[in-house]
Amino acid sequence: MAQLKIHDLHLSFGGLAALNGVSLAVNPGQIFAVIGPNGAGKTCILNCICRFYHPERGRIVFEADDISGLAPHKVAQLGIARTFQNIELFQGMTVLDNIKLGAHVHMKSGFLAGGFYLGKARREEVQLRREIEESIIDLLEIQAIRKKIVGTLPYGLQKRVELARALAMRPKILLLDEPMAGMNLEETEDMARFILDINEEKGVTIVLIEHDMGVVMDISDHVYVLDFGTRIAEGPPEEIQDNEHVINAYLGGADEAFSKLGL
Repeated sequence: MAQLKIHDLHLSFGGLAALNGVSLAVNPGQIFAVIGPNGAGKTCILNCICRFYHPERGRIVFEADDISGLAPHKVAQLGIARTFQNIELFQGMTVLDNIKLGAHVHMKSGFLAGGFYLGKARREEVQLRREIEESIIDLLEIQAIRKKIVGTLPYGLQKRVELARALAMRPKILLLDEPMAGMNLEETEDMARFILDINEEKGVTIVLIEHDMGVVMDISDHVYVLDFGTRIAEGPPEEIQDNEHVINAYLGGADEAFSKLGL
């Protein structure tokens, strides 16, 4: 059974159709890549899943539950976390505090207990910090910067902190919106390695939007291609990189396509 299913999703802004009958199925444990040119509707899919956008038609089912009408925080509580194309961190807070905020949907302490920081609230905070230090910070190799202010960090490290915050939500499925955008080669290789580790060691399903075709072809299990809000192809990476429709619509011709893919 698919872990995430989208059926006949339609979304428009005024007279512009952003998504036109999009349907897809993501299986547990997959790295499922969504690719396409700018404006194809890739981020719109993630925004519909997270309930930031409200489609005119269609259903979104997560682990047999229809989440089409849920509030965004309820979707997060079910185990769906995401990162953003543009970094959305609290720039004046430390790395550790930013990461801890990702777990707020799972905190059980009430307002008063949290305010006085006593009893259950204190124990919960200590347990959360231990979990983050031992599981997330070590995994993403950011021990040395955990007490630094986020706004003072280089771009690549901020992207890593945003990924850490999403992991603090204890996701079953992780939606990554261009996690390698703006990175140099070394940072891109590190991020690809972290994504593979999250998928393999933690068993988290990944939905990945990415323009770096080398990364997509290297780490993805399944590739879904959008053009003008419509699916034009999907399948394993080795099929997609040779698909004529994908080459023409997304990569601009065979010679350029093979060059971008390193083939």
